Amino acid sequence: MGSGKSTLAPPVANVLGFDSLDLDVEIEHRVGYSVSEIFEQHGELYFRRLEQELLQEFSTRQNIVVALGGGTVAFENNLEQIKSNGLLVYLEVEPDILLKRIRRKQHRPLLKDSSGAQLPETAMREKIISLLQIREHYYNQADITITMDDSSIALTVDKVVRLLRKHVQE
Repeated sequence: MGSGKSTLAPPVANVLGFDSLDLDVEIEHRVGYSVSEIFEQHGELYFRRLEQELLQEFSTRQNIVVALGGGTVAFENNLEQIKSNGLLVYLEVEPDILLKRIRRKQHRPLLKDSSGAQLPETAMREKIISLLQIREHYYNQADITITMDDSSIALTVDKVVRLLRKHVQE
């Protein structure tokens, strides 16, 4: 959450001459309501199943950059599905930077309490750290890891594209 996946995927795809898809946006289009509403009405497991179905569908396509949700790789066999059909890029961001980026965003269902209210900042930071710890095992299996900093989007896109091309050549 907040690492820049949805922001970076379209320009990276554009530079590569690929299509770009955002998994969350595709789910919202197909279901007809927001990720937050899906979580509220049906729960996380239902959302993860939708995510898995679309991931399987997209895995048959070539020349595509898919912005995954932060928890996608940690659900069932998604990681294996991704890695057997493409390259996985992990945008690594420090928890405090993530907090700074997302603390005012109201549409993050995993950063809400049981009543649907946004977590206080301290609890939000703890939740971010907890999610990172739970998912770290999966993230560390990425083909490419990019430590995100305060570089411009253009510089970061160049870095991602350069590393992708290098990885493909090897």
